Amino acid sequence: APAGLATGGATALSLLRKADPRPGQRVLVYGASGSVGVYAVQLARYFGAEVTGVCSTGNLALVQSLGAGRVIDYTTTELKSCAETFDVVFDAVAKLPAALARRLSAPSGVRLSVAKHAGSVLKMTTADLKFLAALVDGGELRTFIDREYPLDRMVEAHTYVQRGHKRG
Repeated sequence: APAGLATGGATALSLLRKADPRPGQRVLVYGASGSVGVYAVQLARYFGAEVTGVCSTGNLALVQSLGAGRVIDYTTTELKSCAETFDVVFDAVAKLPAALARRLSAPSGVRLSVAKHAGSVLKMTTADLKFLAALVDGGELRTFIDREYPLDRMVEAHTYVQRGHKRG
C-alpha cells in the first residue's frame, strides 16, 4: 500500500476511532480532499456514517467519488449559514474555527481536529495498518497521489504541499 496510507490513513483512522462512527450518524469532514480528509471520508462511509465533505470547487467530484453523500464548496457556500448539525465534526486540515465547529456539532456530538493531535504520537499498530491495507486491497479504500517529484526537486514538492491545496 502507498506510503500515504501510513500517514493520512493512519491519522484518519486513529481520530475517527475516538468518535466511533456508526450507521446513521452524520459526519462532517472539513478538508475532505487532503491527505487525512480523503481517508476520513472513506472510513466514515465504511463504518456506515452519512458523510458531508467540505472542499473547494475543484475537488467536489473527487470527494463525491469517495462516498460523501453531500459536498459543500467552501469557496461558494457560506458554511457559517449551515443549519444542520453533525454527530462528528472532523477538521482534517486544522482550519475550521473552533466556534464554528461547536455550532455545527450536535449536542452530544464529537469534534475531532488534526490540530489537537499535531505532534502527538498516534497509537497505530501493525493490525491497524493491515486493516487499512486490507481495505485498499478489497477496493473499500482508495489512495491518492496528487503529484510525484524526483528527489532532486524535493524543495519544489514541499513548497507545493505547503500551499495547502494538494489532493490526497
